[in-house]
Amino acid sequence: MTTEEILRRNLDDVRSRMAAACSRAGRPADDVRLVAVTKTVGVDVMRVLHGLGVTDVGENRVQQASEKHAALGCSVGFHWHLIGHLQRNKVRHALEFAERIHSVDSVRLAAEIDRRAATLQRTVPVLLQCNTSGEESKFGIEPAELPAVLEAVLPLEHIRVDGLMTMAPFVAEPETVRPVFAALRELRDEAQPRAGVPLPHLSMGMTQDFEVAIEEGATMVRVGSALYRGL
Repeated sequence: MTTEEILRRNLDDVRSRMAAACSRAGRPADDVRLVAVTKTVGVDVMRVLHGLGVTDVGENRVQQASEKHAALGCSVGFHWHLIGHLQRNKVRHALEFAERIHSVDSVRLAAEIDRRAATLQRTVPVLLQCNTSGEESKFGIEPAELPAVLEAVLPLEHIRVDGLMTMAPFVAEPETVRPVFAALRELRDEAQPRAGVPLPHLSMGMTQDFEVAIEEGATMVRVGSALYRGL
């Protein structure tokens, strides 16, 4: 099979599973956005993905993403998401390509994004990363700290908080991480009326567990290896 045939097969499978999960949850299939995680593939594969209708890509590392963004130029019109941990000293470079940042995990990082975005006359959509798994190895705001973080971040003029993000533990049985996703949805539902602004997006779910995440309310799933099996 050619690269295009493999990617088409895998995309069809992922999209079918996404639609089935939406159906089980009583949600329309277009309620969830596929963010193709491209950290392990090069620009040739990304061009094929674009030709197959993939519109959103997620990258973990600023330097790698910047290089790919430059190599693709204006010929491929992706929406670029930064989904990995972001250090404050890399914010300027991140804003050269990222349309949305999923991994804002502190007030200081939000303030730096706001400061850099102001110089670009941009308003950057961001998601606040919350550690709903309780794992010490995971980045993210502790759930109890979210109200205070929102209070500090919402007045910033050049970022727009429009949801939350979490990462579940990597496990063999997806059902075991359902509480991690449910906790993020509940956290959002509690925070939204207090914040007084809509928080429509929940970025949660990866290759191993995106169906469960959709059932628990994900609006964006970050899928990588399921798209590249057989390449």
